[in-house]
Amino acid sequence: MIPVCPTTALPPGEATRVEADEPIAVFNVDGDFYAIDDTCTHQDASLADGWLDGCAVECPLHASCFDLRTGKVSGPPAKTPVRTHRVVVEDGVIYVQPGAAADGAA
Repeated sequence: MIPVCPTTALPPGEATRVEADEPIAVFNVDGDFYAIDDTCTHQDASLADGWLDGCAVECPLHASCFDLRTGKVSGPPAKTPVRTHRVVVEDGVIYVQPGAAADGAA
């Protein structure tokens, strides 16, 4: 498990990038935390720098959209989904388990 930050350091509507073997983006959607691969599958752009709309993130480069719960593409031009990662909150700290799919992810 990779420690990300205290929950208070990631307010609702915000995201942060976690350096791992492959970078991971962690999002706070109204107090629920989601983690996906940070790199857009269309072109190399950081999804942590994108725009949140509910449980979707829009890539800042070409506006591809990804569902934070499943990693599936919800808007072109991307066609390939991103991986999701399990998020655990323990003692007020957010942790990500790389390679462990989030609950409900395909």
